[in-house]
Amino acid sequence: MPAGIATDRPLRVGAIGAGAISVFHLRGWAEQAGAELVALCDADRARAEARAREFGIARVYDDARAMLDAETLDAVDIITPVGTHATLTRLAAGRGIHVMCQKPLTPTLAEAEALVAEVGERVRFMVHENYRWRPHYRRLAALLAEGAIGTPLHARMTVRSASMVAPDGETPFLLARQPYLKDFRRLLIFEVLIHHLDALRALLGELEVRWAETAQVNPELAGEDVALIAMNGRDGMTVLLDGNISAPGYGPLPGDRLEIVGTTDTLVFDRDRIFRMSDPQAVEPQDLQANYQACFTGAIADFVEGLRSGRPFATDRLDNLKTLALMESAYRAAGVAIED
Repeated sequence: MPAGIATDRPLRVGAIGAGAISVFHLRGWAEQAGAELVALCDADRARAEARAREFGIARVYDDARAMLDAETLDAVDIITPVGTHATLTRLAAGRGIHVMCQKPLTPTLAEAEALVAEVGERVRFMVHENYRWRPHYRRLAALLAEGAIGTPLHARMTVRSASMVAPDGETPFLLARQPYLKDFRRLLIFEVLIHHLDALRALLGELEVRWAETAQVNPELAGEDVALIAMNGRDGMTVLLDGNISAPGYGPLPGDRLEIVGTTDTLVFDRDRIFRMSDPQAVEPQDLQANYQACFTGAIADFVEGLRSGRPFATDRLDNLKTLALMESAYRAAGVAIED
């Protein structure tokens, strides 16, 4: 196990990226007693300056290389679009700076494998794949570990939102937040359901894709906004992931429903509540708004604690390669080409 970083001072951390999602990262860092966010970089300097004022970050840069050279950093949080991740990770690793990088790690599994091999053991390297820290999924994991439904035999997860619905000609919610997604030829599985694939791996163990289909509802998109993925788990367990982000009537953020059928009971997470079918009145309500921030804060806390103790991160780069492989196998099963 790698040696941890000494605890006699706060970790010095820099963040790269000040876009919409960065606010959740920066809130998470603000909650870490053992870390100090000392610098923020974004190619749009005005945007970086606005975020820095909001969170009390001392120094701002518009060039990542300049920030990494000027600052004495223990770690960097990469919060930029996927096409920049490999370059920024290499820049940090080359300077001995530990890395946490937003998901997906790279556009393809092959690129991720090459990056992970190149970085090797020079620095600690975690992917910010944060659904494992959503409190409702952590509660489901605890119930499964307690044997609440016996041995899981079958699971079905549905994911629904109106993220890509454009009422009255308005810009869809997800494109207003991340306009570059319009041109992604691999969209729903790559950008959204990768979270759910990772959560299912964490809950149920390793999975293998048996078949998959994709479809497109919003004609303005280059990629899919509907997907069905059928998988098998240990001991013949069957798992179905069913996603649609162009579903009118739903909210702008994806809402999940997961039913896990076991040998003795069935466990259900239905958007904002958890219950067992044998006792449907015993509901555990979930605060989804609070849970949304909690998963960012939880992932960052795992990174900080892992750096301090030397223990593996839950979503270490090697573990994340398994999620990327599952994602790509879904596309292959659906007949979608994987482009280098």
